[in-house]
Amino acid sequence: MQTSPLKFRFCPSPTGLIHFGNVRTALFNALLAHKLHGTFLLRIEDTDKDRSKMEYTEALMADLRWLGLDWQEGPEIGGSNGPYWQSERQAIYDNDYQRLGMHAYPCFCSEEDLEAVRKVQRAESQPPRYAGTCRHLSPADIKAKIASGEKPTLRFRMPDGEAVEFTDLAKGLQRFSTDDIGDFIIRRADGTAPFMYCNAIDDAMMGVTHVVRGEDHLTNTPRQILILQSLGLPVPEYCHISMIMGADHTPLSKRNGSRNIQTLRNEGYLPLAILNYLARLGHHYSDEQFMDLSQLASAFDFSHLSRSSAHFDEQQLLHWQKETVMLLSLTEFKLWVGVYSTQFNLIPANKLDLFLKTLQPNILFPNEIDDWAQRLYANTLVLEPTSREILIQAGKQFYTTAIQAVKDQGVHYAHLQQCLQQDCNVKGRTLFQPLRVVLTGSLHGPQLEDILQLMGPKQVLHRLDSALALFSAEG
Repeated sequence: MQTSPLKFRFCPSPTGLIHFGNVRTALFNALLAHKLHGTFLLRIEDTDKDRSKMEYTEALMADLRWLGLDWQEGPEIGGSNGPYWQSERQAIYDNDYQRLGMHAYPCFCSEEDLEAVRKVQRAESQPPRYAGTCRHLSPADIKAKIASGEKPTLRFRMPDGEAVEFTDLAKGLQRFSTDDIGDFIIRRADGTAPFMYCNAIDDAMMGVTHVVRGEDHLTNTPRQILILQSLGLPVPEYCHISMIMGADHTPLSKRNGSRNIQTLRNEGYLPLAILNYLARLGHHYSDEQFMDLSQLASAFDFSHLSRSSAHFDEQQLLHWQKETVMLLSLTEFKLWVGVYSTQFNLIPANKLDLFLKTLQPNILFPNEIDDWAQRLYANTLVLEPTSREILIQAGKQFYTTAIQAVKDQGVHYAHLQQCLQQDCNVKGRTLFQPLRVVLTGSLHGPQLEDILQLMGPKQVLHRLDSALALFSAEG
């Protein structure tokens, strides 16, 4: 029975901006930590000196906070298990290397030698694995090679004829034969620790109880379990979540639809739209209603994780964006669109709140507010490609009748509709389509009654006069 405090972790490499796959892993860990009253730990795995950049670390932390995925232990928060950058933990790794004893040995094989062996193995349809060339070097051989200037890597010695078993919280019982796994590198020639080693050591030293990560790490797990067992360190529970696939049934990437969180934020996506979508990729919720972060956590369950691949569907992401937009208060909506808008100056100040309230059900992204500000209040009407023909087909009398109706009783839709029906013998689509086009240039948008109120008599008459001008121009 688990008695120690539960701890879940997200440990990205700061080699680029975080995207859908990274964020879903972070989300699942954060949800589980919240539900089970555990700790959500952030660790920065920056041992790739050439590609790791501080700017990416800062960006990923900003993205996590924007999404509401705050960590309780890690960079800028602290804790008793730091430092939380792997590049600062080398002394810890060095100490554990010394404790491995016969479980590890130095390897002097060059990359060229290793590639030659792999080439032969592939030609013979064998899985590429280390052949054990340096496994039986004598202490004298090792000493002589080091004396000659050779710099060895350190390999973990896999036991022969054994099996590594563990119960994956998503995939069930897993069993791996040690004979199928070659001895692997746990220290590079320059003395630094690769992922396979330092990732496992840090999980144990930081008290991580659950490792929830992508199924692409599944084959790493038996290796890491053996490392921990060899050092007498605690082994966490493992859960490998399904991969996200693109529409082409290959792993989701920039090529087939994946975008980083900064791009989504710049496009105007809302945090809870992204979270509601990602929480359902590879995890089933019986309730398909919109949920806040706390609700997503409460209903999250290991037993609801899918064993099959999840598939990215942009239409579903847009669905959750729509749901999230509709749940914003007027104040929240105004703040959201205000960050992106450059056309608020077109909207009459006394109609701004009515404008926003009316348009909220009709937009997905904040830049659409500027489009509607232009459509309703700019002097020149911009017509969509199919709209001009509808405007002309209505005929000159349609607009002269509409002008007189507005002059008589202002922007009252019922009166305007009645006059057009009686004088022009139009109804249904032949009435509202040309009217909508002449006012907004589009066949879609808010109710005509609302548009009339937003525009007011002066602007409505200006647009109707513009339509009449088209007939004059055509003679």
